[in-house]
Amino acid sequence: MKKAEVGNIIEFREGLKGIVEKVNENSVIVDVTYMENYRDFELEQKTVVNHKNYKIIG
Repeated sequence: MKKAEVGNIIEFREGLKGIVEKVNENSVIVDVTYMENYRDFELEQKTVVNHKNYKIIG
């Protein structure tokens, strides 16, 4: 599996999308404000996603 890099757009958790801001050893920090409707999901602006749990889409 290829790890995301800073600036990549990833999809995780059943369709949520975000921009990778930082890559850690086991996870990435993602800015979910990329999605216009991120508030509908009651998410914080940033979240942590394990490398196993996302797909790079852009």
